Amino acid sequence: MHTLVEHPLLQHRLALLRSADTGTKLFRQLVREMTHFLAFEALRDLPTRPVVVRTPLGEAAGAKLAGHLVVAPILRAGLGMLDAMLEILPLATAGVIGIRRNEETAEPMPYYLNLPKAHPDSIVVLADPMLATGGSACDAIAALKANGFKRIVFLNLIACPDGLARIDREHPDVPVYTAAIDPVLDDRHYIVPGLGDAGDRLFGTL
Repeated sequence: MHTLVEHPLLQHRLALLRSADTGTKLFRQLVREMTHFLAFEALRDLPTRPVVVRTPLGEAAGAKLAGHLVVAPILRAGLGMLDAMLEILPLATAGVIGIRRNEETAEPMPYYLNLPKAHPDSIVVLADPMLATGGSACDAIAALKANGFKRIVFLNLIACPDGLARIDREHPDVPVYTAAIDPVLDDRHYIVPGLGDAGDRLFGTL
């Protein structure tokens, strides 16, 4: 199950993000801002608990987040989305999932995993800018489930049909929220037209 988020302000930023003329500083800023848009959409049904807040003039009924929230970026490009998530979920805990891609086979190669302890009410926001073959995302989801996490949401900036189909097939219970669905992968398994290598553009290692 996937949701294409087509808010005009998000799509405006996506056009800038794709541009080869966009430098590292602006690229990082755009990733952060786009992550906010996607998170607001993906987390609209987060559980809350009622509270009463005292204002300068009286009392008001309100709500506070309930449950255990975890943000888990896939290294390394997912780190570009981590701070943005923690800005809007300051009480969340964070884990990291290290998966590199074999450039010859495009198969995922896990190399690091550090996650907080799962709770019965845990909700994990998995984050990675690109969803190409879906191998890394599916491996990351499997690792989260193996560590006791049951409710997982995947945030992604640009996806392609191959990756979406693989998640639907292997993890149909994990919703994907993305800003774009590009048509194809090239012979190196990069999304076309995409935006190039998200990690290199975020870290200035082009």
